[in-house]
Amino acid sequence: MEWFDFGVYAYLAGTLGEVFFPASSPGTQVVSTFATFAAAFLVRPLGGLVFGPLGDRIGRKRVLAATMIMMAISTFAVGFLPGYDTIGFAAPLLLLVCRLVQGFSTGGEYAGATTYIAEYAPDRRRGFLGSWLDFGTFVGYSLGSGIVTLLTALLGQDGMVDWGWRLPFLVAGPLGLIGLYMRLRLEETPAFQKETEQAELRARQGGAEQDPVEEARQSGKGRLKEIFTRHWQAVLICMGLVLLYNVTNYMVTSYLPTYMTETIGQDALTAQLLVLGTMVVVVLTITTVGRSSDRWGRRPVFMAGSVALVVLSIPAFLLIRTGGIVPSAVGCLILGLLLVSFAGTSASTLPALFPTRLRYGALSISFNISVSIFGGTTPLFASGLVELTGDDMVPAYYLMVAGVVGFIATLFLRETAGQPLRGSGPMVEDEEQARRLVAHSRTEAGRRARDVWLRLRHPRSAHHHDPDGPDRG
Repeated sequence: MEWFDFGVYAYLAGTLGEVFFPASSPGTQVVSTFATFAAAFLVRPLGGLVFGPLGDRIGRKRVLAATMIMMAISTFAVGFLPGYDTIGFAAPLLLLVCRLVQGFSTGGEYAGATTYIAEYAPDRRRGFLGSWLDFGTFVGYSLGSGIVTLLTALLGQDGMVDWGWRLPFLVAGPLGLIGLYMRLRLEETPAFQKETEQAELRARQGGAEQDPVEEARQSGKGRLKEIFTRHWQAVLICMGLVLLYNVTNYMVTSYLPTYMTETIGQDALTAQLLVLGTMVVVVLTITTVGRSSDRWGRRPVFMAGSVALVVLSIPAFLLIRTGGIVPSAVGCLILGLLLVSFAGTSASTLPALFPTRLRYGALSISFNISVSIFGGTTPLFASGLVELTGDDMVPAYYLMVAGVVGFIATLFLRETAGQPLRGSGPMVEDEEQARRLVAHSRTEAGRRARDVWLRLRHPRSAHHHDPDGPDRG
């Protein structure tokens, strides 16, 4: 639902500018539309602060259902808004209100979905299964942008400005009902259920008078304090990786269609088809990238993508700004392949940074702060800088900076491919893997017991002659 809305909004940016900001110049209309788009991201951290810790306390399923309802209603409502010609300045204000509700609800959306999938996925296939989440987001984007492209071809620009722009937003209503039905049928993750059972056991063992220190630690404020005092390194790494992914993401999905039409004068329908084709490439390759991260690791994929983003951003935009269909298609393809290297890996990498009892809240806060400051503002800053400087290569420079930041964050990222999530036990996908895991655990436990016995019986000889000594004990 979130990315269906983004696809619609990105492809209708010029049209919405005419409907809600008609008194401005075309360039100012685009900037105003993207400013309204960016405003929604200002409240995303607030949504993360509310929904993230709430999901750690009452469960992932309930929060995901609540965010779906809010997103569907606010997106659906945009389709009924009167334009500027009808109610004047109140029209963009109502659009802003709808965007703020959307932003608040999405504050708990992506982090909750990644947490849910990561906690359910087997350790050896977490990258592949996690990539299906972003597969769904880009399918939603492609659906939204595809509807706009089809309507533009059928109605023309005048028909879209007159009434056609409303139809894509109205589709959000039935889509939201379908999404809500599916989420209400979900079960809680094994990791959350185990954490809940352990918390209840600790409460029963503590009796009627619970330890005040533990009670404060389990509270919302206690969890928030723990996130920023004990896990601040993971928060910074998460923000750096999210910056890398989302600056690239919003540059390609939200700004590129408008850049091609408003800045380099590409035909609107051609630009929409080129970006839509790029999204199809992303959808077709994203699970392959996720599977590759299971085999080669998360760090190598992120690192290679960061370096490639720095090296290839300028060539990609040089091809796009030529205006020819073939060079522009190649430039869009390059950007799409850069984007998919992050999109296919993020859902399995980010949840692994935090322990189970704090995962939803810590990821929501870190993710949304970074998206709000850097990701969601990308179309606004890029369009504003192009308007201010007159340099149509600004988007390429913007992506290069994101690549440098992402590379630095990846240097501090601990490899987690094939390993259990922090605070969770191993997850397997069949009985054979479970038997091998148990056998390995018994062997490892026996080896450790032997090492301890040798140290106790012959401390000096065990220290000098046991090859496994210091490392195994």
